[in-house]
Amino acid sequence: MHKISQRIIDFNKPLLPHMVRLKYEAMTENAFRFYRGTCHLFYEDLSEAKKQFPKSPLAWICGDLHIENYGSYKGDNRLVYFDVNDFDEGLLAPINWELSRMLTSIIIAFHSLQIGDEEAMRMAQLFLKSYSATLKTGKAISIEPRTAKGIVCTFLEKEANRKIKELLDKRTEVKKGKLVLSLNHKRHFELDQKLKAELLHHITEWIANSSDGPYNFKAIDAVFRFAGTGSVGIKRYMFLLRSAQDKKRYLLIDMKQAKTSSLQPYIKVKQPDWETEADRVLAVQLRMQNVSPALISVTNFRDDSYLIQEMQPTEDRIDFDLIKERYRDIYQVIDDMAILAASSHLRSSGRQGSAIADDLIAFGANTDWHDSLLAYSAKYAKQAKKDYKDFVSDYKKGIFDRDQKL
Repeated sequence: MHKISQRIIDFNKPLLPHMVRLKYEAMTENAFRFYRGTCHLFYEDLSEAKKQFPKSPLAWICGDLHIENYGSYKGDNRLVYFDVNDFDEGLLAPINWELSRMLTSIIIAFHSLQIGDEEAMRMAQLFLKSYSATLKTGKAISIEPRTAKGIVCTFLEKEANRKIKELLDKRTEVKKGKLVLSLNHKRHFELDQKLKAELLHHITEWIANSSDGPYNFKAIDAVFRFAGTGSVGIKRYMFLLRSAQDKKRYLLIDMKQAKTSSLQPYIKVKQPDWETEADRVLAVQLRMQNVSPALISVTNFRDDSYLIQEMQPTEDRIDFDLIKERYRDIYQVIDDMAILAASSHLRSSGRQGSAIADDLIAFGANTDWHDSLLAYSAKYAKQAKKDYKDFVSDYKKGIFDRDQKL
C-alpha cells in the first residue's frame, strides 16, 4: 500500500463506512475529483511547507476554494447570485492558504479536462492578477444577472427562470396517490424506519420552533442524501416538506452534518469559541457572502450539529466541460471567480482577528508574492496527480474494499 492511501484511510475512518466506499469510487474518476475529496491532504502537506510558502494576512476563508465550489443560489431577497457556496472547512487563516487551494484546482481541473498546461497556468495567473486588482480597490462586489457578464450572465439568467417544480420532478415520485422522495434517484438512499421517524419529528419541531424555519410547513418524507465528494461519508439527509395551507406547495430541505474543519489540526491562529461546528460554518458563510441564501439555519440532532438549507432549482455550477474549447468564456469565469474571492475576503475583514481592509488593500497592491505562490501551486498540482495515480493503483488492488467493511 502507498503511504497516500494509508493517510486517506486514516482520515476517513470516523465517517460512515458504506458512504466512504462510494466516496473512494468517485475519487477514481479523475485527478480533480481526487483533489476535491482530499482537502485534508492539501493542508497537511501545506503545514509542512510553510518555510517555502509566502506569508499573507489573516482572513476568513472558505477553506476549500476550488472551481466547483462556486455556484448560483437564490438569496433571501429572491435575486439569483453567483458566489462561493461551500464553507464546511471555513476558518480564520492566511489568505494564501485559500488562494493556493484555488490555483492548484485550476491547474488540476484543466489537466483533467485535457486543456493544455500553458493555458492552465495562464488562467492561474489571471486569477491572481484579478484577485489582487480587486483587493487593491478595497470594494467588495456581488454578481447577479444585472451585473454579470458573458457566460456567467447567460448562466444566471437561465438559472433565474428555473422553478421548484423542476427540482421536485427530479427528486420525487407519486406512490399511492402521495408525493414522496424517490428511492430510484441514484443519490437517494432509504433510511432505517426508526431513524426516519426521529428525523421527521425533529425537522417538524425545528420548523415549529425556529424563526428560520418555513412557516406552516410539515416534513412528510426523508431520505439519506449522497452529494459532493469531500463531504461524502458524513450524515446528510433530505426532507420533503408540504405546506399546511396549500397542499400543492412543497419544499426540499438539506440537513448536512458539520464536522471539524480539515484545516483545524494545522492552523495555529486562535479561533472563536463556536458553540457547534454548524455555528462555525454558518458564521463564516454569513460573513463571506454578500447576500445569504433564502433559507439557512443550524440544528442539533443526536448529539451532532447540522447546517440546514433549502434546496433550490437555481443552485448549480458552471460546467467547464461544455466551455473548455471557448477561451473567452473560461477567461470570464475565472476572472469572476477571482473577483468574488477577493470580495469575500474584503467583506469579512476586521472580524474577530481578520485583517482590516487597509491591510488587504496593501496586500493586493504588492504582487511580489505572486510568483512564489504560483510555483508552489504548480508543484503541488504535480504531487496531487502522482498521489491520484498511487490511489487508483491501490483502489484497483482492492485495498480500500478491505479497509471499509459494512
